[in-house]
Amino acid sequence: MKLALRMDDITPDMDYVKFERFRQMLDAHGICPLIGVVPENRDKTLHCEEPHPDFWEMVKTLQQRGWTVAMHGCYHIYTTQQGGLFPLNRLSEFAGLPEARQRELIRAGKEILRGHGIETDLFMAPAHSYDRTTLKVLREEGFARMTDGFGAAPYERDGLIFYPISFSRRKSLAGGPGTTTLVVHASTMSDAEFEQYEEIFRTQEMISYSEYLSQPAGRRSAAGHMKEYLMAAGKRTLVSLHQRGR
Repeated sequence: MKLALRMDDITPDMDYVKFERFRQMLDAHGICPLIGVVPENRDKTLHCEEPHPDFWEMVKTLQQRGWTVAMHGCYHIYTTQQGGLFPLNRLSEFAGLPEARQRELIRAGKEILRGHGIETDLFMAPAHSYDRTTLKVLREEGFARMTDGFGAAPYERDGLIFYPISFSRRKSLAGGPGTTTLVVHASTMSDAEFEQYEEIFRTQEMISYSEYLSQPAGRRSAAGHMKEYLMAAGKRTLVSLHQRGR
């Protein structure tokens, strides 16, 4: 299986030491990932250090070098406790909000990025949570692509192309046909996790995210969407039970 990579929670106040450490690993292996940039971070849990003044220039430079940028929500503030169409979590910045409010957030995020010289038509939902209204508004506001869902190939839904993430890293590393995405939060990674990814990059068939975007998208049946929903809900339950058992 081919593996692409996405890095979540890219903000001016992230852990720059860990980000730089991971970036150097990626460069050494010739991998250009997807980065989810929060237009205006208001989530205190993502705050690791004082904002770097050169953050936006860095993002533009990485984009010019072949990294792919997604708009990661607007403020990364959870406003509802709904899982939406992909209920890996029971919290969302978008799912369950009225259409007018979702449009306001999506327009605001896009304008903030544009003000910093960043253009993208790819969206990354905080907590992986979105509903049909989110997809409708994204499409109408000029977005064409989403990073989410489960699977081994891009697929179309509600006029958007989805580029799935891995349901199980262990199974994805075991091989098989197709392509999927590994999800990384560099600011919270341990030394052991850095070592694991070094091994993954050395032994697996990694591709840059731009190659993933070039793959054709298929169609899914209603049964396929329901299966994905149940897989996400089931994984959320298993993770919750595991955390309670610690």
